[in-house]
Amino acid sequence: MGKRKIILNIAISLDGYIADTDGGFAWIHGDEDKSHDTEKQFSYSEFLESIDVIIMGRNAYLDCPAETLESFQSKKIYVATSHNIENKTDNIKLIKGDVCTQILELRQKKGKAIWLFGGAGLTDPFIKADIVDEYIIGIIPTILGKGRPLFLENNPTIKLHLEELTVNEGITIIRYTKKF
Repeated sequence: MGKRKIILNIAISLDGYIADTDGGFAWIHGDEDKSHDTEKQFSYSEFLESIDVIIMGRNAYLDCPAETLESFQSKKIYVATSHNIENKTDNIKLIKGDVCTQILELRQKKGKAIWLFGGAGLTDPFIKADIVDEYIIGIIPTILGKGRPLFLENNPTIKLHLEELTVNEGITIIRYTKKF
């Protein structure tokens, strides 16, 4: 068995934001037009079955609705934070310091894929270290104009290969893997 994959799976606005300025996600929905839907659809439930670890940033964890956290009960959740925060459920572990190194160690252990669930504060070190194996990006048909960005500046050039593209009510989900 090879190493576990690290997957960044997140929704973004057309202009690259993952949340509004208040951390809200109410804008994440399709345009209700099914005329361009693809026959094959991205399955969130299949994706959840493929992972057993979720790495969250502090903001993503604090902004995450209780019902979403409850749906992750069977997963181990690591929250990357330098602050002391309350564990909302038993499957939470706080991690501090060099998160990439800690997750690379975890990656070597037997298990399913690892999901990066958070914004630029969490994902930026993984992108800069070029250790994200797969990018699943849902592009929401909305321009926010401002908010929390997914990508920060000064990233390395990372060549990707398009594995899959699906459309559902105007939401385009693209799945890229690293090109070797």
